[in-house]
Amino acid sequence: TEQPLTARARNFANKIHGRFGVQIILHDERLSTVEARAGLFEHGGFRALNKGSVDSASAVIILESYFEQGF
Repeated sequence: TEQPLTARARNFANKIHGRFGVQIILHDERLSTVEARAGLFEHGGFRALNKGSVDSASAVIILESYFEQGF
């Protein structure tokens, strides 16, 4: 089932597309956080697991996934 925040993000993406006509590519980011936390922990233990680091690493994972898909 789609979560409320997911529905809001999809609605926002639709509005951006409708207003500006740009292509919007949605990405399920749930597992990116898990992957980011695992990678950070592997390199720095619990000290590396602060919110900023996890968010940054997750963003890198999402962007890499985007580029790997050939967009």
